[in-house]
Amino acid sequence: MRHRLLAGLGLALACAHPASAPAASRFVQDPYPSTYRPIPSAPVLISHATVLDGTGRRLDDADVLLADGRVVAVGNALQAPADAVRVDGRGKWVTPGIIDVHSHLGVYPSPGVQAHGDGNEMTAPVTANVWAEHSVWPQDPGFAAALAGGVTAMQVLPGSANLVGGRGVTLKNLPATTYQAMKFPDAPWGLKMACGENPKRVYGGKGTAPATRMGNVAGYRAAFIDASDYIAKNTAAPVKRKRRFGGGDNGDSSGDSGGKRDLKLDTLAGAIQGDIRVHIHCYRADEMATMLDLAKEFGFRVAAFHHGVEAYKLADRLAAEGVCGALWADWWGFKMEAFDGIQENIALVDRPANSCAIVHSDSPEGIQRLNQEAAKVIASARRAGMDEITPEHAIRWLTANAARALGIEEKTGTLEPGKMADVVVWNGNPFSSYALAEKVYIDGFQAYDRADRRQQPLSDFMLGQEVQP
Repeated sequence: MRHRLLAGLGLALACAHPASAPAASRFVQDPYPSTYRPIPSAPVLISHATVLDGTGRRLDDADVLLADGRVVAVGNALQAPADAVRVDGRGKWVTPGIIDVHSHLGVYPSPGVQAHGDGNEMTAPVTANVWAEHSVWPQDPGFAAALAGGVTAMQVLPGSANLVGGRGVTLKNLPATTYQAMKFPDAPWGLKMACGENPKRVYGGKGTAPATRMGNVAGYRAAFIDASDYIAKNTAAPVKRKRRFGGGDNGDSSGDSGGKRDLKLDTLAGAIQGDIRVHIHCYRADEMATMLDLAKEFGFRVAAFHHGVEAYKLADRLAAEGVCGALWADWWGFKMEAFDGIQENIALVDRPANSCAIVHSDSPEGIQRLNQEAAKVIASARRAGMDEITPEHAIRWLTANAARALGIEEKTGTLEPGKMADVVVWNGNPFSSYALAEKVYIDGFQAYDRADRRQQPLSDFMLGQEVQP
């Protein structure tokens, strides 16, 4: 039997209409717009909790008020409307919802069978024309498992087989029939790129370029040269005035610009113009430096390097250039380019001013315990003799910094008035090995309750199958 979450969502979807936010340029017009709508819910007052608001503050014995899908206030002794649902937060901790910037849920869903392997379009080194959202299977049971871990939003990316793998999409983690009904309203697309071993292995193994790291860089440059030329051809040219009989002018500029639309070049042009955020799978420090120089050559910005086991070696440059490091707590050594990883990586990337360290998953299992992955970093820094990292600081690795990398920091990632009411109530310190998300709210709607199986989403794929509590 479907619980009230799915019933409420069905009502919301029935009333949904495509979002109408204007596109930044013709290269990022969206023919598959978000139909996501928050599920209406009563106001919620969480009282007497320890609150980590994502801005670096910790508030003890504090209240959080949610209403109309937004954070209304965070403070002490807040007053709530008479119809508010009241949650006793004594002994609990409250944080913003966790955001995973690197997920493959829906494109490599469970069950992990060949029929579900839709994350890598391994037919050409540059496949900027493909969009991960067109592979997302909303019935992936992994979405519900991630929700139980406090994940309220995620970026779903193509895989890393290609130099340019295609566009990623940011989703709100609520069950839906279509991916459009999960699509985070007005979130920028991401562009997935990959450097290093993966593309040269995949295509070198096929006897085609790239087969080396120099072939990788040549491939990126060729693609962005084409995109730069495409921008020039598709930018409105000054109107040419042609003399007509009788002394009049004809504003005919036919043929001055344009040409056949190219989906691959649309995406690359959107990245150059800053409307699509560039996310790069890259392990070695020297290659990250090369990619930063590539970005300068063609005028785009890198939003984040993902995985980056050697990011600690150029932490100062990443911070100076405003580039996030979306990293693992302790994955390393599983291939040559991952061999120089250290467990203090995230803590070191986090140290410089203006840094943007993020804990990400790249895993359907890891996404269920991102809070514990962050806790590993705190412990590793402590063992290394670094300054103690407080919970109110570390929570930013999972919330505010992740929102910054995705370009949604004005909407979510912190518990500030006016932002989306994406909230997790934990049974204690979220960086304890015993921590569990007890309640999860998305836009103020209680999407998950650990104590009530009726409020634990169940994928349609899992309906009718016996699942042990």
